[in-house]
Amino acid sequence: MKKLLKIFLIFFKIGSFTFGGGYAMLPIIKRELVDNLNWITEKDIYNYYAIGQSTPGIIAVNTATMTGYSLKGIKGALAATTGFIMPSLIIITLIASFFKRFQQIDLFQHAFAAIQIAVVALIIDIVIKMWQKSDKTRASLLIFLIAFLLLVIFKISPVFVILGSAAAGIIIQYLRGNLETAYYDYQNKDQGSDK
Repeated sequence: MKKLLKIFLIFFKIGSFTFGGGYAMLPIIKRELVDNLNWITEKDIYNYYAIGQSTPGIIAVNTATMTGYSLKGIKGALAATTGFIMPSLIIITLIASFFKRFQQIDLFQHAFAAIQIAVVALIIDIVIKMWQKSDKTRASLLIFLIAFLLLVIFKISPVFVILGSAAAGIIIQYLRGNLETAYYDYQNKDQGSDK
């Protein structure tokens, strides 16, 4: 019960200080859970980001849910998700109540403009860190290049690009024989944690 409460409070804290959407909170999750608490590894968090992006829903909430699940199963997932979304619900409710009064005030417009700039810096930071930690084989670089061209030049929906990239990654790893090894390692790790 104590661990569940701590999961809730950590994600409540993360949710309270996240401005600018899901990508902006990813560096905060990494700092709290990987660097400060050592609850999960850096490789795990980047995998959760990737899965969170490629599944329906908000990447930040998906990442929080998967992290909570990895720590304490379904109860951990509920604690992390609830902790993360609760500050947003409170803040949005308060902002909605007062927004019409404050939206014309120059001070608030400047504050929101500054927050947007900081959010861009946070997103660039996480992109650089994910690039540094990502697999840089010829196949993965080719997938990156094709995905980039499809998004930027041909304006293909990100949904199709993500699904196509995931399928390409699975096919490549299957052809290399890595899927069976990864599944075997996962099964052994899972059995070891039950002991």
